[in-house]
Amino acid sequence: MASEPNRGNPEIDIDVDLWSLEVAWVEPPYMVVIHNDSVTTFDFVERLLQSMFKKPPDEAALIAWVTHVYGKALVVVCPQTEAEKLVRKAIFAARLEGFPLMLTAEPDE
Repeated sequence: MASEPNRGNPEIDIDVDLWSLEVAWVEPPYMVVIHNDSVTTFDFVERLLQSMFKKPPDEAALIAWVTHVYGKALVVVCPQTEAEKLVRKAIFAARLEGFPLMLTAEPDE
């Protein structure tokens, strides 16, 4: 026969010394930057930004436009390993569609 799970006593107060807790290692923030080229279409860039970077349509359109006008644009700032993974996935997706789109992961200084 299965026993009831221990639901605990809500009146028990657990005292935790926050100063003695170990600090978790946090990766440095990195920027994912998208670079302009003369081949990759606006439509592809907007779809990529919406699907892979979860940008709403209006923000994706703005990032695509800034990239076109200024040559590059900030997409997102996130931990280094996540930024590098997103860059690899986005470049792979672009190559599958035949586009030379370039993205980079750069330290957020």
